[in-house]
Amino acid sequence: MNIWIAIGVTFVGCYLVKLAGLLVPVGALERPLVKRMAALLPVALLAALTAQQAFAEGPVLQLDAKALGLAAAAVALLLRAPFLVVIGAAVVVTAGLRALTG
Repeated sequence: MNIWIAIGVTFVGCYLVKLAGLLVPVGALERPLVKRMAALLPVALLAALTAQQAFAEGPVLQLDAKALGLAAAAVALLLRAPFLVVIGAAVVVTAGLRALTG
């Protein structure tokens, strides 16, 4: 029964968040600070998720093949490589290090 309570609470919470978004005055959304935050927030959230997935193993900070693969992707980005090359560099470095270290 607990799962249905969680589903119901999630449903109500999502509805209230959506309703709160609709009740915000248009004038508040036109402010430059709000526009800038709305543009930068998804980038910050994606960067935080990437860092958490690359450097964390549970509650422990861990530097392993994933971190070096991310570093390879960052280097490829700095060299302005196409997106598929960036992903390929990360995959090759990560897989290569995992193959070498077992």
